[in-house]
Amino acid sequence: MKKVEAIIRPERVALVQKALEEIGYGGLTFTEVKGHGKQRGITQQWRGTAYSVDVLPKVKIEVVVADAMAEKVLKAIGESARTGGIGDGKVFVSTIDDVMRVRTGERGEAAL
Repeated sequence: MKKVEAIIRPERVALVQKALEEIGYGGLTFTEVKGHGKQRGITQQWRGTAYSVDVLPKVKIEVVVADAMAEKVLKAIGESARTGGIGDGKVFVSTIDDVMRVRTGERGEAAL
C-alpha cells in the first residue's frame, strides 16, 4: 500500500477531488496547511506598496491506496492540480505497512 500526500493550491482542491472520484477513488483526507517552497513566498502589492507574503495557504490531501492504484492516483493529482506556475505544490509517496478499519477490524487492503 502507498500513502500519497499532495500539497496543492486551495483553488485546485475541487478539481483534484473530481479527478480522483473519476478513477474510482473517493476516500480522501483534507487539511488546510500553510508553508512555502524554495521561492520563500510571494511578493504582492497593496495600495502601491510591495510586501512579502512568506507563508502561503495550501491544502494537504492524503490518500492511502493499493500499490496497483498509486500511479493512477499520482497522474490524476498531477494533471488536475497543475497550473504551470510557481506554487503548484508537491506530491509525496510513502509505503504503508498495514492499515486497520476500526469499525470491523479488517486489515490490509481490505480495510481501504
